[in-house]
Amino acid sequence: MALPKLILTDIDGVWTDGGMFYDQTGNEWKKFNTSDSAGIIFARKLGIPVGIITGENTEIVNRRAEKLNIDILHQGISDKLTVAQNECSRLNLELSDVAYIGDDLGDLTLLKAVGISAAPANAPDYIKKYVHFTTKKSGGDGAFREFVEWIVAQEMDIEDLID
Repeated sequence: MALPKLILTDIDGVWTDGGMFYDQTGNEWKKFNTSDSAGIIFARKLGIPVGIITGENTEIVNRRAEKLNIDILHQGISDKLTVAQNECSRLNLELSDVAYIGDDLGDLTLLKAVGISAAPANAPDYIKKYVHFTTKKSGGDGAFREFVEWIVAQEMDIEDLID
């Protein structure tokens, strides 16, 4: 398996546990696992851009993407496959050049279309049966990092990236 030329990811259920917290004033809260930021670092060391495609549209995700210098951010997306196809066209890539991790129904068409696909351990079985890799970690517990480390391990020793 060759390294992908683009890594795309869902957010809720992958970078978070899928929970959403609301306070009495209407503020929304999400908890991210900082461990996932190492996945961005590894991708960056390999020169692989990372993009987020999520159905949610929140300032929280925007802030997380800015903090990690995410290359591509699309929020409020119901048709993730079309967005990924458009990004591939813009970057002169094929969907077979893309790795994607998602966890639920809104991710399924994209998971089926990309060259490398994954789902977190806590994704439904009917999603996991369509992916190349299922992480041992659940969404919100470092699943994105594990996915990137797995991709790297197919081609090289992860130690080569941390020396």
